[in-house]
Amino acid sequence: MALPLKPPIEPQLARGKPELPAGEQWAYEPKYDGFRAIAFVDGEEFVLQSRGAKPLQRYFPELRFPPGRYVLDGEIVIDGAAGSRDAQDFGALQQRIHPAASRIALLAEQTPARYIAFDLLASGDASLLERPLSERRAALEQLGLDGIALTPLTREIEQARPWLRSGEGVVAKDVRAPYRPGQRTGMVKVKRLRTIDAVLAGYRPGKHPGTVGSLILGLYDDSGTLHIVGHSSGIAASDKRTLVERLAPYETGERGHGDPSRWQSERELEWISLRPELVVEVTFDHSSGGRIRHGTRILRWREDKAPRDCRLDQMHT
Repeated sequence: MALPLKPPIEPQLARGKPELPAGEQWAYEPKYDGFRAIAFVDGEEFVLQSRGAKPLQRYFPELRFPPGRYVLDGEIVIDGAAGSRDAQDFGALQQRIHPAASRIALLAEQTPARYIAFDLLASGDASLLERPLSERRAALEQLGLDGIALTPLTREIEQARPWLRSGEGVVAKDVRAPYRPGQRTGMVKVKRLRTIDAVLAGYRPGKHPGTVGSLILGLYDDSGTLHIVGHSSGIAASDKRTLVERLAPYETGERGHGDPSRWQSERELEWISLRPELVVEVTFDHSSGGRIRHGTRILRWREDKAPRDCRLDQMHT
């Protein structure tokens, strides 16, 4: 490829913060739940590179880029239920990383992905890495790439706050900053933090005997069926032993094992069933396909909440 930048290039990264930074130098974009990808386009040819410098184009045959000579930074996403562009289906995205081309082709038709661009790293013969974000964004907009979505951007912090309530969060970028591959500078990410009231359906023993490792969380659907939606491992060390005593009266006597995982031992996969009578309020920052992915932490016990009132629709608010 005859481009001023060639793969691999590490994407610029963001530092996690609890609050949005304020000031005239900041611009705000919605955070997406997808695969970060740098697109190198030279004429009709293009290369899609993952954050980890792996080629991605074979997994997304439906993606197309207008002919030209440019390098984009952006995100590959699959829109959520009913094609909603306010949420992304990360589970469907993960299914694309499959060795069978026939499977990939089928999924590309059933759950098509799209590319959302948020930065321009090179155009023509010029690298734009040293230019400030304000200039790179202006050049990206002027490029006029038909069929490629540009992420919304605002300089008003109040206009960005709704993304903390309905999306994955917000990425704040210093408009004066150059692009620094692989560095956590000039960018801040604030994740959307959600809470649900969940039923304790069971627990997994901890690594040490007589301790709780994680709590298995469930929610009820409209028909009264309890669905497992994830687990909470954010348990304070001081609570891991006392929880065994607290949960003992609710044990059903049933034992089981979770799905196999190359990261977990047989003991870590064991779970102990509980009668669905205890409710906890938990926080989480990511969900996909009706399940909590990670970032779950217990806030408090909800003795005032009926287990049957812990509904699946909480996952969609």
